Amino acid sequence: MQDIALERRVDRLEEAMMELVYQSRKTEMKIASLAQEMKEFKDEMKEFKDEMKEFKDEMKEFKDEMRKFKEEAEKDRKQATREWNKKWGELANKLGTIVEDLISPAIGPVIRKYFHCEPEQIAIRIKKRKKDLRDEFDAVAICEDKVFLFEVKATPRPEYVFEFIKEKVDRFKKLFPELLDKRLYLIFASIRLEKDIINLLTKHKIFGMAYREWEYMDILNFDEVVKQLPE
Repeated sequence: MQDIALERRVDRLEEAMMELVYQSRKTEMKIASLAQEMKEFKDEMKEFKDEMKEFKDEMKEFKDEMRKFKEEAEKDRKQATREWNKKWGELANKLGTIVEDLISPAIGPVIRKYFHCEPEQIAIRIKKRKKDLRDEFDAVAICEDKVFLFEVKATPRPEYVFEFIKEKVDRFKKLFPELLDKRLYLIFASIRLEKDIINLLTKHKIFGMAYREWEYMDILNFDEVVKQLPE
């Protein structure tokens, strides 16, 4: 009986050992399978990262090309604008239509940009006579509390600046006394202003208006003049 019982225990032990070996083998197979899947996943991730890097490199190259294209296009546009404005200025100069063709369209934008007021009236080539006093003014712009007197010259010279200061302004005040309650701003305009003329205008608190690098009509000495004016 003891032998039979021992034999049964041995059989159960063998079965348990076999089950343990089976489970161990099964676990090893699962681990091996998981390891293989992880390896495949890592390989796929590496391939994905490589593809993303290649895509990013291509996008960077595309963006660089687009940036260069935009820069070249902007450069060409500015150059074309400069050449057009220069030729148009030369033609207007020859035809004597600088005021109408070049200065007049820029008056409103310049006043709004720098003086922050909306012109109620812009008049070109105003002729005024009062008894024996008469004169013609190239352009006048009127805001609610400001008035802008423009003097336009095709070929700016120092003597034109002095004539504007000493004679033109005085005649304007006498011919338009109804505007004396508004603050008067003087603007000397041309297609192009040399540095010495700009300095002279600044010295006498006159704004100089001309093409800025042949791109657009602008006031070239605004900050320098404004800091000299009373509040």
